[in-house]
Amino acid sequence: MKHFINAKNNIVTESLDGFLVATLTDGLARLDGYPHTKVIVRTDWDKSRVALISGGGSGHEPAHAGFVGAGMLTAAVCGEVFASPSVEAVLSAIMAVTGEAGCLLIVKNYTGDRLNFGLAAERAKILGIKVDMVIVADDIAIPDADQPRGVAGTLFVHKIAGYLSKKGKSLEAIKKAAEATISVCYSIGLSLDSCTVPGNVKDDYLGQDEAELGLGIHGEPGFSKIALEEADKLMETACQKLAAVVAPGNYAVILNNLGSVPPLEMNILVNAYMRTELAEKTSMLIGPAHLMTSLNMNGFSISVLVLDDARKEALLADVGASAWPGICVPEKVKIIKMPGEEYKKDYKPSRNQTVEAVLRGVCNMLIEAEGDLNFLDSRIGDGDTGSTFGGAARSILAVVDGLPNNESCELYMALSRIISRNMGGSSGVLLAIFFMASGKS
Repeated sequence: MKHFINAKNNIVTESLDGFLVATLTDGLARLDGYPHTKVIVRTDWDKSRVALISGGGSGHEPAHAGFVGAGMLTAAVCGEVFASPSVEAVLSAIMAVTGEAGCLLIVKNYTGDRLNFGLAAERAKILGIKVDMVIVADDIAIPDADQPRGVAGTLFVHKIAGYLSKKGKSLEAIKKAAEATISVCYSIGLSLDSCTVPGNVKDDYLGQDEAELGLGIHGEPGFSKIALEEADKLMETACQKLAAVVAPGNYAVILNNLGSVPPLEMNILVNAYMRTELAEKTSMLIGPAHLMTSLNMNGFSISVLVLDDARKEALLADVGASAWPGICVPEKVKIIKMPGEEYKKDYKPSRNQTVEAVLRGVCNMLIEAEGDLNFLDSRIGDGDTGSTFGGAARSILAVVDGLPNNESCELYMALSRIISRNMGGSSGVLLAIFFMASGKS
C-alpha cells in the first residue's frame, strides 16, 4: 500500500515535528530526546497544579499529542506505531512537568502501556515524585473480557481531569473523578476494513460484503464479522450493543472517525445515530471528528459517557488543545419553506400510453446502465455520469403518470423543470436547456 513517508524508522519523529509546526495550540515543545524519547509537553505549565500525562503507541493521531494544551493534558508520550513508549520516555515526561502537586498518568488498558507507564510511575516514586495512575478500559465489544481495551472514551477522562487540574484540585480528587468517569464510559467500534501500518502489506481479510463489529484500534479482531448493510442498520447494530450495557441517564457521545471515513459518510453516520434509542438520551455530541484514529482504518467508534452536573461542567469548559472539537447540543434539523414559483407544477396531467412507455423505457435503461456509465466516466472524468442520469431517471419515473404526456410542448417544459431540479452537473443543465428549447419551439 502507498504511503507519504520517508524512512520507516523516522515516521513518528517527523510526524511530531510536523504537528508542532502546524498546531494551533500555543506553548508546545518536544523534549530533546529523539529518536528514543518522543514527548510533547506544555512550555507554559504551572507546576503548582497536578500534571496530566497520557500517551501510547502512535498511529492514533491526533491522540495523544493533539490533546496537550490548557484544560487537557500536560504532556503526551508517543511510542512507535502501535508500540507502547518506553519506561524511560514516560519517566522523562513525568520529571519534566511534575511539581509538588503531583502527576496523574491516564493509561489505556493495553499490556505494554500498563507495564511501561506503571514501571515509570514506580521509578518516579523512588525519586520522591508524587504520581498516580488510572487505567481506561471502555471498550465493551467483547462480552466478559477480563481486560477490556482502552479506546476513544479515554478522551472523556482527559477532558474532565484536565478541567479539574486547571481548577487547582488535588491529585487525589482528580484521580477519584477520573475513576468515576471511567466507570460510566462505554465504547464500541465498527469498521469496513482494517488498518495498514506503513511499510506493511495491506490485509484484506474482510470481504466486500462484510464489516467487523468491535475491531480494536490496532486492528485486533473484534466481536464478530457482520454483513455489510446500510449505514442506519450498521449504526443501530453498534448502538444496540452499547444500549445493553450503559447505565441509565443522559449521555455525552463521541463519534470518532477511525481514519479514512470521508466527511460525507461521517455526517450520514451522525444522521443514523440520531435515529437510535441512545440519541433520545444524548445531550452532548463531540464530533464527528478524527479524535483517536487507527491509521487509515475505514471505520468509526462511538463512546458514551453517563453525565452528571460535574461532568457536564467539565466537558463544556474551554480548552487550548487543538484537537478537541468542542461540544454540540444535538437538535432536530431546521427546515424553512423554499421560495420560488418555478417549483410549482403549472401543467395539467394528460395520458398517452405510447409516450409513457417510451419515458419508462428510457428511464429504466438509464438506471440499468448506471454502473457501466459510472465506470466509463471514471476512465476520463469523475465517475458520476451514471449516478447523475440514474437520479434524473428515478425522479421522472416517480411522476410519469402525472405529466402532460399528451401535450408535447408542455411535456418538454415539465421535463426541463424536473431535470433542472433533480439533476446536477453539466449534463443536467444541458438537458434542461434542451428540453426547455424544445418546449418553446
